[in-house]
Amino acid sequence: MEKDLILSALHEGKMRVEGQFLYGSNYTFLGICQFKDLTLKTVYKPLKGERPLWDFPPHTLARREVAAYLVSEGLGWEFVPATVFRTKNAPMGPGSVQVFIEHEPEYHYFNFKEADQARLPQVMLFDLLINNADRKAGHLLIDPDGNLWLIDHGLSFHVEDKLRTVVWDHAGKPIPDPLQQDLENFIPSLSPGADFHRSLKPYLSGDEIDALHQRAAALLKAGTFPLPPEDRRAYPWPLV
Repeated sequence: MEKDLILSALHEGKMRVEGQFLYGSNYTFLGICQFKDLTLKTVYKPLKGERPLWDFPPHTLARREVAAYLVSEGLGWEFVPATVFRTKNAPMGPGSVQVFIEHEPEYHYFNFKEADQARLPQVMLFDLLINNADRKAGHLLIDPDGNLWLIDHGLSFHVEDKLRTVVWDHAGKPIPDPLQQDLENFIPSLSPGADFHRSLKPYLSGDEIDALHQRAAALLKAGTFPLPPEDRRAYPWPLV
């Protein structure tokens, strides 16, 4: 399915709410977007459903979801489902709209088979880049075709170190060469004036984009995955 068509459907399709996901701090809804001959099941997170947080600016989490999608695309990894920030004709006001991924809820990080565990270095590097403060086991999905997807990135891109994740499997180990090459290719796009840098501006502050650039450069220079911090909590709660 063409990505441009999917993004158009998320932005412009006739949208209705089908239900609510009850496990989570913020209001999250299952929706349907219909556009031309395409019908998409979606995850809708309206701004006004966000619970205020002491360390993240208000009404920014939905935009961070979009930024995570853009970074995944910019790296060429394409494992965050298509996500847009929708402002028009959204049932509960502006918010993020993301393609819903069909998956088996009981299959997640803690019971991954070996083939899926082999994908974890890429996941860990992605979370380090976006400074993900909430990588739970249930945020790694495998669809019926065996594709890996990452979801729930509202608590990301803070300028301070906030990384909280269950995926520390490769801590202290070298970052694989292909991932280092992806990182090296990605870094120039974060420079002011680059097209990708401009594409992030509607969703992140200038300081947050600069911090992303700095994290990417530091990871490439280090060449290894960091160890969990000892001066603060390194894991999310709940774990799943």
